This record gives sequence, structure tokens and C-alpha cells, in this order.
Amino acid sequence: MNSSTHDLLDPLLHSGFKGYPRTQPPRLRSDIGAAQWNVLAGDLPLPLAVLKREALEHNLAWMQARVREWGVDLAPHGKTTMSPQLFQRQLDAGAWGMTFATVTQLAVGVAAGARRTLIANQVVSDEDLGGIQQLLRTHEGLRIVFLLDSVAQLDLIEAWSHAHQEHLPFELMIEIGVDGGRTGCRTHEQATTLAERCKASPAVKLVGIECYEGQGATGETGPDTAYTDTIMGRVEAVARHCETHGLFETDEVLVSAGGSAIYDLVAARLKPALGMPVRGLLRSGCYVTHDHGTYQRFQVSIDARLGCDCGDSLRPAMEVWTTVQSCPEPRLAIVAMGKRDVSFDLSMPTPIARALLGAQVTSTVPASWHISALNDQHGYLRWTATDDALAPVVGERIGFGISHPCTTFDKWHWMPIVEDDYRVSDAVSINF
Repeated sequence: MNSSTHDLLDPLLHSGFKGYPRTQPPRLRSDIGAAQWNVLAGDLPLPLAVLKREALEHNLAWMQARVREWGVDLAPHGKTTMSPQLFQRQLDAGAWGMTFATVTQLAVGVAAGARRTLIANQVVSDEDLGGIQQLLRTHEGLRIVFLLDSVAQLDLIEAWSHAHQEHLPFELMIEIGVDGGRTGCRTHEQATTLAERCKASPAVKLVGIECYEGQGATGETGPDTAYTDTIMGRVEAVARHCETHGLFETDEVLVSAGGSAIYDLVAARLKPALGMPVRGLLRSGCYVTHDHGTYQRFQVSIDARLGCDCGDSLRPAMEVWTTVQSCPEPRLAIVAMGKRDVSFDLSMPTPIARALLGAQVTSTVPASWHISALNDQHGYLRWTATDDALAPVVGERIGFGISHPCTTFDKWHWMPIVEDDYRVSDAVSINF
């Protein structure tokens, strides 16, 4: 392991990072557990995002077992966490490779040890194309595949290739999109014409077909099944056309899809019967920590389809703990946690546990507790009159479940990994 890789995987953590104790000296990430800190003992400043070790390890194993059972592979989306230590855990658990959204993110994953990589996005700029080639030249055995959805994008790639004669062909997957959605070819004819252009171009090699289905998910099995069948049917039709007409330049066709909302439905369609080997790649990312909100709602339907009992599948592994700093009026407590600390783009954080100042055990919170609004550094915790007797008090600690891991991870430089009693046993670093 070279020094730069070591620094990435085992960085020095210090009080310049939010959530690190100002009264403590800097420590290597690998030494955090030896400090014997406990969140509920007040050893770390709040607010603080934490990862629950047992839930984290359960999720890694559970998802890997599912894809193995389904006969596909996992290429988790690294943009969820941007944590080199979690990338390593995912790869060690059996992931085929890692997915990223940008070349900058990709470089972090490569430095963390990923050698099979996808960029689930279009690459168009000279700097990014050059960055991909630089990574390929400097890391033996590295594979990078990115998405293509237009002739205009292919023209830019070919122009870069013409200006830089000595380079490896770029490996591409054609993306299938839907009207009103994000990127991707809108019609079969657009996709197959693009595939023919790829075959004629020395700058690129077509190695697969891809889609992103997450924007169309509802959490209801009937509509989600119909939607999946439609978009994955289009993926299969394009893949079949490309195979029949000899447009793929690979020994193994990659067929990829998968957000974290209806991953079970798309997994069943990732291995179309072609006249050549196919590797299905599921790109779900949020499974690693799951959540108490949006993805838990989707998981209820997934559990029903899979026949899983509650708690047997994915479990929430991330919490944000903070303090009550003011109770300025009836049925309102202001907590020291805001938009700088926790996700709010899909739904508000959910109160899940409380611990009085000085207590090292948690208890449940009343059902009516909820966050009504967030400012940059403040949250508005409210409740109904029926729970006045259980009102929070100044100085009390409250733990919140999050909704949407991606937009909580990017608010932190590190997170402690804790046991169920909130003793800190490890840590991860985060590189957004």
C-alpha cells in the first residue's frame, strides 16, 4: 500500500472535523476505537452522525446474499457514502466492483482499491476524458465503463481521441431513458443507431446496455412491476439488437440498472438470454446504511415481495444525535441540528430515541414528536398536547433517523461506528 492510499484509508482525524472532540488530540482513524469514547457519555460534541456497526454489517451481508441468490452481481453506487472504508467493506463482502457519478469520485474509489468501476453518468469534457485515461495508465488492471446516450456526446469523445492519438478505447454502455426522466436514449431507434456509430468508431468499445429506473418508483408493487417490465424490456430489446448485429466489442455483455427503491424487480431482468455471456450489475448504494424514511418505505413493499419478516432485510444503520438547546414556547423544542447536519430533501428526520443529560441508556420517544422545519443549524421539534407530560427538556439528547443517506453523508468528513450501547468502536472517513 503506497502512502497516498494509506492516508486515504487511515487518515488523521482531528478537532477541525465536525463531531470530533476539541479536548482530544488528533488520532488516526484506525485508533479511534482505542479511545473508548461513548456518545451518550458526552465524549463527543453534538450534533453527530453515527453508524451502527451491527446494522451496517447485517446490510452488507444481506444484500450480497440476495444478489448471489438472484444470479447477478453488485456494483454499489459509491456516491452514496464516498467513504473509502465502506468501499472496502463492500468489496470485501463480495461486490464485483464500484459505481460512481463523476471522475473525481471515481479517483477516490480507485485509490481505495476498486479495479472494476462504472461511471453511471455521461462523460463529455476533455478534462474528464483525460482523467479517465490517466487513471487507466497508472493503475494496472483497472476497468472504467461509462454511459453514452447521444451522437453529440460521441462526437466529443471522438474529437478528444483524435487530439490524443495514443490512448485506450473508452468502454461504454448505452443508456436507456424515459420521457420526462433524466439522461438516456428515449427511443429504440436512437439507441441502436448510436450503437452502430460506436461499432464504427475506433475511439470507443460498446460493452453493455444500462438504465436508471429509480425516478419512476412509487413503492406500490403493481405500478412498479409494470414500470420495471417496460424499461427493462427496452434494455433487453436494445441488447438483443446489438448482439444480433455484432455491435458489442466484448466477451461479456454488461447489463446494469438499479437504484435503491425497486432493486429486487430490476435484478430479475438483468440477465437477458443473449447469444453471448451476460453479467447483470445492480448498482444500489443506499442499502449499506438504509434509513428510517424514504427507503424504509420502499423496503416495506420489497419485503412483501421477498417474503421477509420485518427486520430480517435491510436495517437503518445511520442516526444523527443532538441536544435540546431551547424550549422557548409550549410544544416547541429547538434542537441543535439543521440542514448542515442531516438530509431534508426527501423528508424530515424522524425522532427515534432520547437520553436525558447524564444518562447512558436510551428510551423511546412519544409518537407525536416530529420535526416540522429545519434551519441551517436548528431543528423545530414539536408534539401534541397528549404528550406534554413527556416533553423534552433543555440539555436532553435526542437521536434521529434520517431519510436519504446520500444527502446526510455529504455533510460530514467522518462518522464514528458505534455499538448498540453507543460505544465508539471504529470510524469511517468521507471524501466529498
